[in-house]
Amino acid sequence: MRNELTHDVFRAFARVHVLHHAAEGWIFGLEMIEELRRHGYRLSPGTLYPLLHGLEQAGCLRASKKVVNGRLRKYYRATPAGRRLLARLRARLRELAEEVLQRRTRPSRASSRARTRS
Repeated sequence: MRNELTHDVFRAFARVHVLHHAAEGWIFGLEMIEELRRHGYRLSPGTLYPLLHGLEQAGCLRASKKVVNGRLRKYYRATPAGRRLLARLRARLRELAEEVLQRRTRPSRASSRARTRS
């Protein structure tokens, strides 16, 4: 269970990371595998390509095909809907990071509520 949950969380992080780069410019699969590897993700093509296709089907990415060195390469870029989603995710991530990474000197409201119910 623990490894499965960790895998799910990191796959979600990878989706956000891919969306971030696709909002900055055109990306392609191998490039993203290498970029994500630099950040500690170990995604295989069998994981990354379904992730890209899922974001495309959700309307967050659009694809364009181009021949590179005699091979067809599929490039992806964030759509306006993908950029709006990324903006919402950034706001939520910022809020989450501030709460989770902040060193607290007093109990949070959630832990205070839990104590009052006990």
